[in-house]
Amino acid sequence: MAKFISTMLSPLLTPTISTVMALSISPKLLDVTGARFKLLLIVFALTCIFPMITIAVLHNFKIIKDKRLISRKERLIPYITGTIYYAFAVFHVIYTHEPKWLVMFFVGGTLACLISTIVNCWWKISAHMAGMGGLVALLWQIDAMELEIISRPWMAAYIFIAIFLSGLLGSARLLLKRHTLPQVLAGFLNGLICVSLAMRLFG
Repeated sequence: MAKFISTMLSPLLTPTISTVMALSISPKLLDVTGARFKLLLIVFALTCIFPMITIAVLHNFKIIKDKRLISRKERLIPYITGTIYYAFAVFHVIYTHEPKWLVMFFVGGTLACLISTIVNCWWKISAHMAGMGGLVALLWQIDAMELEIISRPWMAAYIFIAIFLSGLLGSARLLLKRHTLPQVLAGFLNGLICVSLAMRLFG
C-alpha cells in the first residue's frame, strides 16, 4: 500500500493532478475552446513523460543505477532536468496567456524544484512531499482569492482531502524508509511555501 501511494502521488504526477484540480474548480472550467485539454497534455508531457524518459536514458547509460532514485547522489541530474522541464511549463502558460494565478502556480512549482535540487546536494529532502505541498497551496490560494466556482463546503472538502493525502504520502515515505520525518516535513513546507508565496504575492 505504501508503494502504491508513493507511485500514485509521485512528483511526476502531482503537477498533472494539480492542473486537473485547478481546471476543475476555477473559472477555467468554463473554457470550452479545448485549450484546457491541450494545457493538461502539455503539462503531463513536460512534468511526467519527459522526466521519465530522461531517467530511463540515464539508467540505460548506467549514469544512475536505480530508476527509483533512492540514492541522494543519483537524484541530482534528474532533479536539474526536472526543474528545466517545469520552467518550460512556465513559459508555455505565459505564451498561451493563462491566468496570472495559474502562471504563478507553475513559477512556485519551479522554485520548489530548484530548492529541492540545491538542498539535495547535502540532504535528501522529499520531492514527493514538495509536490503535495504545492497541491495544498494551490487549493488554499484558489480559495483565498475566491476563484473557485464550486460551493465553499466542497472547496473545504477538497483542501481537507489534499491535506489527508499529504499525511498518507508522508507516512508511506517513512514506512518505505525513503526519508526521515524532518525530510518529509521540509519537502512539504518547500512546496507549500513556494507556491503560496508565488500565488499570493504575484498572482
